[in-house]
Amino acid sequence: MPILRHFTNLFCLSCLLCLNACQSQSRLIQGEMTTRNEEDLKYYLYYPEGYDSNPGAKFGVLLFLHGGGESGMTLDAITNTGPPKMLVEGKQFPFLVLAPQNPHKKKWWNTQALMLLLEEVVQNNRIDPKRIYLSGLSRGGSAAWSLVVQYPERFAAMAVVCGMTPLPYAHWIDKEMPIWVFHGAEDEVVPISESDQMVRRLKSMGYMVRYTRYKDVGHDSWHKAYGTDELYAWLSEQRRK
Repeated sequence: MPILRHFTNLFCLSCLLCLNACQSQSRLIQGEMTTRNEEDLKYYLYYPEGYDSNPGAKFGVLLFLHGGGESGMTLDAITNTGPPKMLVEGKQFPFLVLAPQNPHKKKWWNTQALMLLLEEVVQNNRIDPKRIYLSGLSRGGSAAWSLVVQYPERFAAMAVVCGMTPLPYAHWIDKEMPIWVFHGAEDEVVPISESDQMVRRLKSMGYMVRYTRYKDVGHDSWHKAYGTDELYAWLSEQRRK
């Protein structure tokens, strides 16, 4: 009996060790999950003079993306900078202006949600799909770079103010789309080297890039950039082929 009991104990111990060994082995499984991209985007939409009185005419539209300082706040916060600020001060633009707000204080723009909003506005208004312009400042400028990388055939022109983007993606941007970059030389938030390097790379590949560097200007280069009347005339001249 003692021998049998000893054999039984050894057998049980062997089984336990084998079970533990099987449980500790690595595994590779295959799975699938359907996700849904939802975002609550509040926005301003400006209609230019003549839109209502010319029902047969089509207009361009500027998608403007604000910076991080206006994110996750009340909608009127975005009227502190850029075209929305100019609009409340009485500025007239020759095209529609779509100015959404990033609802997240410390998150990047949801570019997929932005495109869904843009397409909705284009489809429900008299907008020429060949005259869709893009501009953004700081975090919004970075989102603008991201949009033209992901959707290279959507925009007629882009103006970026103190934004940044990875250099390797430069060749994904549509070579036929004109670009105007603005940056302050004393920017301590987004170093001007971000724009210097990107502009240099694009020009070396034959892209149509204008570059305005502001001497003795810090991160708030958007005041000078969006105060440039020539910018809006330049945008209005652009059209996708």
